[in-house]
Formats: sequence, C-alpha cells, structure tokens
Amino acid sequence: MAGEEEVEVDVEQQQQPCPPLSKNAQKKLLKQQRYEVKKAEKKALLKEQKKREGERKRKEWEEKLAGATEEEKQQLIESRKCLRKERMDQRSDEKGKKMQRLTKAKENGQNVVIDLEFDHLMNSSELHSLVQQIMYCYAVNGRCSCPAHIWLTGCQGEMQAQLQRLPGFDKWVIEKENRPYIEAFQDQKERLVYLTADSETTLDVLDPKHIYIIGGLVDRNRWKGLTMKKAEDQGIQTAKLPIGTYLKMSSSQVLTVNQVVEILLKYLETGDWKTSFFEVIPQRKRCEGDNDIEQDEDTEGKDDHEIKIRDIELEEESEEKDDQGSKRQCIES
Repeated sequence: MAGEEEVEVDVEQQQQPCPPLSKNAQKKLLKQQRYEVKKAEKKALLKEQKKREGERKRKEWEEKLAGATEEEKQQLIESRKCLRKERMDQRSDEKGKKMQRLTKAKENGQNVVIDLEFDHLMNSSELHSLVQQIMYCYAVNGRCSCPAHIWLTGCQGEMQAQLQRLPGFDKWVIEKENRPYIEAFQDQKERLVYLTADSETTLDVLDPKHIYIIGGLVDRNRWKGLTMKKAEDQGIQTAKLPIGTYLKMSSSQVLTVNQVVEILLKYLETGDWKTSFFEVIPQRKRCEGDNDIEQDEDTEGKDDHEIKIRDIELEEESEEKDDQGSKRQCIES
C-alpha cells in the first residue's frame, strides 16, 4: 500500500545513524562533556552553599529570639511577618504585570515559533540543554517591555516530558502545540519564515504579520543545513539575521535558540539590529580579525547562561512558595 510505504520510509529516515563526527567535532564533544561534569560539580557546590547559608540565618534568628524578652520576641516576629508580606506583595504585583504583558502579546504580539521536531537527532544532554534554553527564552520574554508570543510546536516525547518537569510550566503563557508548525499554521503558510543562517535572504525588519520559526536543535555542528533543507522542502520562506552587516563573527553565524529569541526581543524593544546584536551575542563570538579556534572550543557550551538559568529556577521556585504562603495566610486569617 502507498500509505504503508510512506510510513516505512519515514521510519527508515528516523532510524538512519548519525553522520560520523569529524576530529574537530569529537574534540568539541569531549570538551563539552568535561564542561558538563564541572557544571554539575558547580551546581552541587552552590546547593551546599545555599543550605549552609540557610542554616546560618536560622541559627542567627534563633539566637536573636533566645536573648529577647517576650515583648521583643513578638515585635521581632511581627516585623518579620510584615517584611515577608511586603516581599510577597511586590512579587505578586510584578507577576501580575508580567501576565498582562504576555496576555497582550498573545493577542497582537510578534509570533515566534520554536520548532521542536528534532528531538530524535539529539542525545539526552543536548535535549536538557535545549530545555534550559527554552526556559531562559520564556523568562526573558516575560521581563521584556515588548514581549513576543512564543509557540512550542512539535512538542512530544522526551522533550515534552522534560518541559513538563520545569517548575510552573503548566502556567506559562505560551502556545504548546503537539502538531508540527506546518499543520498548526496550515492556513497561514505564506506568513511562515524560517530563520536560518544558510538562507540567502537577509532579514531587514520584523514584520508583525509574519511568523518567525527558530530551529530547536542543539547539534554541535552535526546537522549543517538541516533547517534550510526542511524549509525548502516545505516551500516556506527563509531568512537570516543581518549579523554580517553589523559585526564579524569569530566562527559561524549559528547561534543558540535563546540568543536568537533574545535578539528578536531586543529588536522589538529598540528597532535597532546593531544594538540587539551587541547586547546579546557574547564577545567571544565577535572579532575584528581571525580568532584562535581553540579559544572558541574552550568556551563551547557556556551559552546556556547557567548562572541566569539558576536565577530563573530560583525565581520560579520562589513564586511557587509565595503562592503556597498566600494560601496559608488566607487559611490562618
């Protein structure tokens, strides 16, 4: 049967082995693995430091109460409650304003799609890296004065499972679409524009009527030209960011997902590509002349913004705790 033959071809394509890594790519992969080990150690150290800091503050508080009279104890406790309430009210206000901005963007903001149909081409470490980048994208978008409306399309399997484990993911003001973007926007195909460094068309301005697609792929340069070929096969428009017009890159013009999203957000705020590029693209990726390739390899993988990501994780956890605290206050009152 024709339909069965098509299914068999698709299965064969998905089961094709990954192309062999070049020596340079193997070297990068080894350095990335070493970096991941150091990153895990650093995360464990930060967690231990946070635990010790919490214990220190708790001990100080207990000693302060132990040396106070009953009247002073009540004053200290009431003062602490007031400070906590002020902090919770401030966070609640900030969260409310963020939700208003994101809701407005959902109605008439710039649509930006992250294409998640490449999960079968990534290993678990690369999938985790992409999930972290998506979390960063959402956090930056929420803080932006002119946010976009973000779509996650083709969100299935392990990718979907990892995203579901993120704190507060079910409350994100974002479109979570299991279908591929080509199906989700089948009536707006002429508005789709795939952003790829391989395109011959340079993006001059962001058209609010267009829907810009970013390939959700952490590939360590294994799948060159993949997104361009996909767009050509689907018959949709392509474009590349005008990076070469404003700066010279030390290596390729391929950026991480979070960098592309942040560049688009900066442009929506400023209307200036140059400002957007220089504020987002790391200096190590920019150069006036030829840079040492070894330097770029040594820092490979640091674009996950691990420190900022940790801040975002803490922020999400704090919001969850504040919600629980508000519920407790309601019950107590």
